[in-house]
Amino acid sequence: MGEISHAPVPLWKSARLTLAFFAFFGFLLFYALRVNTGFAIVCMVNHTAIRHHDGSHNKTSISVSQCNTNDGGITQIKNGTSIKKKLDGELLWDKHTQGLVHGSLFWGYIMTNMAGGILSTIFGGKRVIGLSILSASLLTTIVPVVARHDVILFMALRFLTGMTLGFVSPAIQSLWSYWAPPLESSKLRSICFAGAQLGKVLTYPVAALMCEYGLDGGWPTLFYLQGTVGVLWFISWCFFVFDTPRQHPRISHKEREYIESSLHGIMPTDLKKQDKTPWLSILSSRRVWAIIIAHTCSNWGEYLFLTNIPTYLEEVLQFDVKANGFLSSVPYICVWIMISLSSWIADLVRRKGFLSTIQTRKIFSVVGLLPPALFLIGLSFVGCSEPVTAVTLLTLGVAFTGNQYGGGLYMNAGDIAPKYAGVIYGLSNTCATIPGFLAPMTIGILTENPTQENWRSVFYISSAIYVFGAIVFFAFASGDVQPWASNVVEIIVDCEKTDPENMSLKPTQDTDEMESELCITGESHLNKSESDSLLESMSQPSSSNNEDSLIEVHDTITSSMSIEGTKILFSNDFKDSEDEHKALTDGISQA
Repeated sequence: MGEISHAPVPLWKSARLTLAFFAFFGFLLFYALRVNTGFAIVCMVNHTAIRHHDGSHNKTSISVSQCNTNDGGITQIKNGTSIKKKLDGELLWDKHTQGLVHGSLFWGYIMTNMAGGILSTIFGGKRVIGLSILSASLLTTIVPVVARHDVILFMALRFLTGMTLGFVSPAIQSLWSYWAPPLESSKLRSICFAGAQLGKVLTYPVAALMCEYGLDGGWPTLFYLQGTVGVLWFISWCFFVFDTPRQHPRISHKEREYIESSLHGIMPTDLKKQDKTPWLSILSSRRVWAIIIAHTCSNWGEYLFLTNIPTYLEEVLQFDVKANGFLSSVPYICVWIMISLSSWIADLVRRKGFLSTIQTRKIFSVVGLLPPALFLIGLSFVGCSEPVTAVTLLTLGVAFTGNQYGGGLYMNAGDIAPKYAGVIYGLSNTCATIPGFLAPMTIGILTENPTQENWRSVFYISSAIYVFGAIVFFAFASGDVQPWASNVVEIIVDCEKTDPENMSLKPTQDTDEMESELCITGESHLNKSESDSLLESMSQPSSSNNEDSLIEVHDTITSSMSIEGTKILFSNDFKDSEDEHKALTDGISQA
């Protein structure tokens, strides 16, 4: 048997870096297609007409009445009258309708997350992700026509777009389970999340420019552009990305061996070898529920920022539409940097042994949840007279959430159940999508009259939810592969108690008890299917002597052993053939 090398293969020019590159741009599109309406609605809606229709033009708004933004703001205050410097949009959607529009995508999104995890486990993440983003891109190109025709149809269109996008996040978790070596997991997975942040970064300023300079009234250009780019990305994705290293026709032998050996006993090398999903174990696991609850709490804050930053900047801080686009993107530039930095640190401290996996996940999750809660409280006391302070707190609050993506809870499904990471993330993301429609609706109700006091209630609620998520994850999360998600089956070769004329291997679940009776001098690792074959071959009676039996064990093990998986343990008290036993265990250790 040839020796398996575990020396890391550099990322540069590797197949897994190619996957990360296309996944990065896939997630850029994934989030751009989700948040486009969040900003474009500022340009789509005729806010002046809505205020007059609601009778709210006579209401006193603290944020407006006290602000004079002669240097480029959207209003000037003259004799108590608000004068718009920008042109309003063409659609008459009130605040309640706008909240429903924001939430409609997430009603669809929540319905397909579980399906995304299940389908990617069966058919592979490549197809699921590619077809999802292609479908969403095509639907996005018809947004202007539908939105102008009827708001109910537009909500239905956004609902369908959400359904197509719901498959993506669970599927990428499943795809990385086959491609990311454990000690590179944070780094590689976080590249996708960084792409999501860049999607937000680019969408806001591009939407602002399209609103002002685009064709067909401005804002429709954003949807035409995103749809076209999505189709082009899909073509590239189909050519360069593959579900597993074994399916990749251009991967080097060294890299494929490195990936598969590092995941041996954790993941099968082929999609067809996937085990049945242990639903009962997943649903009854407190480790899984720690992820679900923390993820849901995290998403409440994210959706607050995601769909309401443009509105907040307009209503409270009084920035014009063009400045709004660039200022809305600043926090996501910072969170992009934070994700990249935290993922590198997370892998480093685990690789060097400074922190265990669970210590790393808990620390990065808490740092990603508690500081944003504090910054939101601070932000609630800042008005438009202090725009620099407001934008700074907003930026810091969003930026710190990047720790969850780089080294925290968003990596945890891959830690505790790599084989079922897509399924668990699908379940988690389904629950975590509930804030996607509850947050906009709640905010729409609380800020119907957009005063600073009303927005303060929004920030208090979000801060409390962040704190609750941090407490739950810190108390109940784990970093170890759960028993129901492991291929590991421990097999004891009890040489002292085995009849040399009828030598066999026997599996055990009670490893602590067995090890107290044995003096272990060597171990080998096999995955479950290999250990089953070994057990079958060694369970037959043997008429050979001690030495021949040991040689047979040695040959059987070394012909199928790998680095990760089932442990084969040997006692050192084989009196009739001590030298042979020592040679056997030494050989196994070296292999």
